[in-house]
Amino acid sequence: MEKGNHSEATEFILSGLTDHLELQVPLFMVLLLIYGITLVGNGGMILLITIDPQLHTPMYFFLRNLSFCDLCISSIISPKMLLNFFAERKSISYTACAVQMYLFVSFADIECLLLAVMAYDRYMAICNPLLYTVTMSRQLCKQLVAGVYAVGGVDSMIHTFCTFRLSFCSSNIINHFFCDIPPLLALSCSDTHINEIVMFAFIGCILVSSFVTVFLSYFYIISTILQIRSAEGQQKAFSTCTFHLTAVVIFYGTQLFMYLRPTSRYSMDMDKITSVFYTLVIPMLNPLIYSLRNTEVKDALRKVMNKLLTNS
Repeated sequence: MEKGNHSEATEFILSGLTDHLELQVPLFMVLLLIYGITLVGNGGMILLITIDPQLHTPMYFFLRNLSFCDLCISSIISPKMLLNFFAERKSISYTACAVQMYLFVSFADIECLLLAVMAYDRYMAICNPLLYTVTMSRQLCKQLVAGVYAVGGVDSMIHTFCTFRLSFCSSNIINHFFCDIPPLLALSCSDTHINEIVMFAFIGCILVSSFVTVFLSYFYIISTILQIRSAEGQQKAFSTCTFHLTAVVIFYGTQLFMYLRPTSRYSMDMDKITSVFYTLVIPMLNPLIYSLRNTEVKDALRKVMNKLLTNS
């Protein structure tokens, strides 16, 4: 295939998670269970926040969008990956690969930025409680979420265009279980230096700016909490932040490891493990983290369950 000519590249072959046949069924069962828990957990969180008026606050508005984002990330990757465990030909069309990459990068960016917005929300709630309801108005919350989605969509469009303008002339076998930027760059026979610069610049900007926002927010949050004289008050303030901080550490850690490295240091086997973690495990863990450590969510769920039992 001539350099720059994509007309002959009609499909790619996904190598999948492993070539060991004895691991296919156990991995399929585990990942199917993870995907099922993700659907139930995030779908339940969205439904619960929607129907319970007490959860119609900025924090839960952002949390509902985070659950939707997790649901999308997992659904973009899991169905095709699960089907490929038993498919004779693990192919994906050129167009479908581009669409999968665009959607995945979009929602990964959106989740990254949403976690930063949620950190700012916690900063306003704890450090400026008297101004919280005025500052975090419904209109501002909608504008913040709209901005997050817009940035994610534009950033993903840039990465998708830059990646699929490359030539893939030596092989069409992607050493991965979905279409992501690093394995596609490794597969290309074109010069990928510009792509690497674009990836470091844009993804690095989103990750670093989000991380700095989270860091500064929690610096002021912790400083404010430590000034609370009541031990009970400190514990209550910390409890509203620990679940969010847990999700932040897990998500940013895997993203920094995955994307802010030079291509020469990519290890596809290690990247597959890392990718499973942030595309499948984290979307499953987020609703569990937010619900198990949050009394308001547990109380709302208890009321819904009692109402259902009473009606039945």
